[in-house]
Amino acid sequence: MRAAIVEAPGKVSVTTVPDPTPGPREVVVSVASCGLCGTDLHILQGEFAPTLPLVPGHEFAGEIVGVGRDVTELAVGDRVAVDPSLHCHECRYCRSGRGNLCERWAAIGVTVSGGAAEYAVAPVANCVKLPEHIDVKDAALIEPLSCAVRGYDVLSSTLGAEVLIYGSGTMGLMMLELAKRTGAAGVDILDVNPERLATAALLGCSRSAAGADELDRPAGWDVVIDATGNAAAIQDGLGRVAKGGTFLQFGVADYATTAVIEPYRIYNQEITITGSMAVLHSYERAAALFATGVLDPAVFISDRLPLEQYPQAIDRFKAGIGRKIVVEP
Repeated sequence: MRAAIVEAPGKVSVTTVPDPTPGPREVVVSVASCGLCGTDLHILQGEFAPTLPLVPGHEFAGEIVGVGRDVTELAVGDRVAVDPSLHCHECRYCRSGRGNLCERWAAIGVTVSGGAAEYAVAPVANCVKLPEHIDVKDAALIEPLSCAVRGYDVLSSTLGAEVLIYGSGTMGLMMLELAKRTGAAGVDILDVNPERLATAALLGCSRSAAGADELDRPAGWDVVIDATGNAAAIQDGLGRVAKGGTFLQFGVADYATTAVIEPYRIYNQEITITGSMAVLHSYERAAALFATGVLDPAVFISDRLPLEQYPQAIDRFKAGIGRKIVVEP
């Protein structure tokens, strides 16, 4: 089969690799679409993935074409979206229901071969069967949506909150859609990319700007979400949280990124600073939301490229062009 391979830090290509074989409780998925995200850039930089070479791709969906001998829940021909999370179920975090913090954390497309290929293997427990009305080529959006759902689980937002989101890429826009549906009184979005801000306006944000000073809200926002991983955005966002408010680090920053906090202000104004790591008990809920039309794939997916153009897709994503980019084997 054909697959994208991150061979070494900074080096990615498309080549032929052996077809996968399912284990007893695994299925083989013929990949219909595979999304790119910031994690893929980190893998390309040599972060996250414990060893290279690696077939990336943790956002994917497709049709089952093979099943292991002990699989009874799904059958060949079923269309599924795949939760990439692989937990050990043995460590203290798994035993306490915090599998996303697993001491042996792993994920399809991050630590083992993923969906940037014609075929991918996944545990049957990680597969969510798609309803008939869902286009399987759109269902790669379910994984990033499940991360956004996890982010809102962490926030435990109250009704009537004023929300500020840094970044109007795919994840920022998903957080916008969820904020609108969780009772926010207003959702403002910041981005230096005018095209992306235009998409945020199309989706119904309250206000959009290149910088927070343009929005004239000296008291700050109840909820501030960084969906960029950018050091400057994070630093600015920390200073925009209102008294009693919450800052959510949702974007994936480089390992070396740092920010300065003001301990007295955090204490005196009862500010919460928290983070959200990947998927936790949120994939099925994201699939259910997706089936209701919470996202418009025509808006969110800006580029569909063939698998053979995976290196070009990575370059396009790295340059900040478009929104969600998917490859279709």
